[in-house]
Amino acid sequence: MPDNASRDIDKQVPRLLLEWYDANARILPWRAPPGSPPPDPYRVWLSEVMLQQTQVASVIPYFEKFTARWPDFASLAAVEDADLMSAWAGLGYYARARNLLAAARAIAGEHGGQLPRSEAELRKLPGFGAYTAAAVVAIAFGRRAVVVDGNVERVVARLFALADPLPGAKPRIRELTDSITPDARPGDFAQAMMDLGATICTPRSPRCLLCPLAVHCAARAAGMPERFPAKAPKKARPVRYGTFFWAERDGKVLLVRRPDKGLLGGMRAFPTGVWSESPPALADAPFAAAWTLRNTEVRHVFTHFELVAALATATIGSHIDAAEGEWWPVADLESAGLPTLFAKAVKAIGRSE
Repeated sequence: MPDNASRDIDKQVPRLLLEWYDANARILPWRAPPGSPPPDPYRVWLSEVMLQQTQVASVIPYFEKFTARWPDFASLAAVEDADLMSAWAGLGYYARARNLLAAARAIAGEHGGQLPRSEAELRKLPGFGAYTAAAVVAIAFGRRAVVVDGNVERVVARLFALADPLPGAKPRIRELTDSITPDARPGDFAQAMMDLGATICTPRSPRCLLCPLAVHCAARAAGMPERFPAKAPKKARPVRYGTFFWAERDGKVLLVRRPDKGLLGGMRAFPTGVWSESPPALADAPFAAAWTLRNTEVRHVFTHFELVAALATATIGSHIDAAEGEWWPVADLESAGLPTLFAKAVKAIGRSE
């Protein structure tokens, strides 16, 4: 930060940012207007879970669908696991959905249908990490909390020209965020920081001329805002291989439920064996049949690895049954709630025929 003793950044930043937010806040279905009383805690919590690692534009239709169908903790807590997972299909990171349901049941059963009002108590609930607990406390209850997501990390790293690379710099970024977080309007301040990072202080080509904090930004003063936050070199993402099996009978295809724990837990899917370091071909077929390996594949990137899946198809007779699965009409696969990975397989099968 350039030496300027006359600047009192911990006071000026909140004032300038909140003034900007009052005029430029994004209109989102889970938000209250700037300066208004806090919104429904249920809607705040639901939106924060959905927004983890997911873009706002992708979340909005899911949020509206969920709140129309399950408008409060009690109704969400009562839903069947399979129904929730199907409704979540396509949003990704399915552990969030499992934690969402577990938390709703805990809130309905142990907290009288009301969210605890402290970060410490919230952290005891499934799916509540440091960020989610702080965001809910600030936005839903109007209590001061240090809210740091990816957008806030970028704004703060640039504001203070923090040279330490992520992820090691996270504790220092939290300290700096704490230093500028006001006691008044903490929810609006947190959302203003997020909006600034999403619309102005973007990863590439930040719009510094429109930024309310430009005069205080050390990275801009140095002429290199895009260099912040610094990031440690990424490790190469490993590749795993598998085979998806499309077994068709009388216009229906076999779907199975994935194990509750693990990737895509509890979701409907095509039978597939272990995902390994080399292509398994037909080794993991669910039963003996005239399987044909198609000349196509599905690629999907998870957080820690990339999956390359071959596709095997077979048309079978009624003498083969699958006690662990269900036969789903091919023409109605959209209603099966398949996760994106297996929805890609449906499209690939159609292209290969």
